Amino acid sequence: MEQIEVGGGSSRNRAARLDTLPEDCISMVIYHTSPRDACVAASVSKTVKSAAESDLVWDKFLPPDYSSLVPPRSLDFSSKKEMYMSLADDSVLIDDGKKSFWLEKGSGKRCYMLSAMDLKITWSDCPAYWQWNTVPDSKFKRVAELRDVCWFEIRGKISCEMLSKGTHYSVYLVFKRAGGRSYGFEDTPMEAQVGFVGKDAASKKFVVLEPIDMDQPSGYRYTSVSLTWVSREDRTRRLREVGGNVEEPKVRVDGWSEVNLGRFTLTMVVMMMMRLSFLLWRLSREIGRVL
Repeated sequence: MEQIEVGGGSSRNRAARLDTLPEDCISMVIYHTSPRDACVAASVSKTVKSAAESDLVWDKFLPPDYSSLVPPRSLDFSSKKEMYMSLADDSVLIDDGKKSFWLEKGSGKRCYMLSAMDLKITWSDCPAYWQWNTVPDSKFKRVAELRDVCWFEIRGKISCEMLSKGTHYSVYLVFKRAGGRSYGFEDTPMEAQVGFVGKDAASKKFVVLEPIDMDQPSGYRYTSVSLTWVSREDRTRRLREVGGNVEEPKVRVDGWSEVNLGRFTLTMVVMMMMRLSFLLWRLSREIGRVL
């Protein structure tokens, strides 16, 4: 390491300890990092912790328009860090209860969930096919329950101005079986598209809303058409027709299920659209609910 002559003697050129700097300088250093880095830095010393938890730092991590996103009664926090953690730990309803908003805790990136009320669902206004209900374990006031349908298509759209630029996003469909006998989705891959309005889809894939059980024996069971003989060979053929790469749903910690519809990277401000569609005949009553 380079030697520096000081008053006839010598000493090693070392970087100054962070906690020897003025607190406002430390805050400005942490200001240019991330929420995760700020939490790590707070463990260095009492001086750094005070700087890392300052409103100067956490105000930068909050969205510039957070006051318009958060209900007024939710703004009563003792610090900006407390407000940030509240938005990261639990989502808040916005847009007249049609969307929920929260922050990804480690990065501060914006996340949204669109309710069924904010989606375009084919025939959702026809009670014979869809019913609008209230369920206690949903954050939203109403959910859409699929009863019977011959064309299953759901579209959603959100302005990218609401999202975080330079971010890789994933799009999920969140749903739950409504109970009772249901059939129609087990062996019916559906096409899912995610992309920007007016442009080619950024992501295309096939998904199923029921886990695929390749070991299920051949036999009569309900399909998307009727009570039909389904063999393992037929199940394999359907998957092969869509390339064999099908996304399956996973159960969330809250008991609902989710399936990944695709991914996109936000580099410019445009409208983003997702689409899930497939032609299905005679889905059973009470097949499922969409948040």
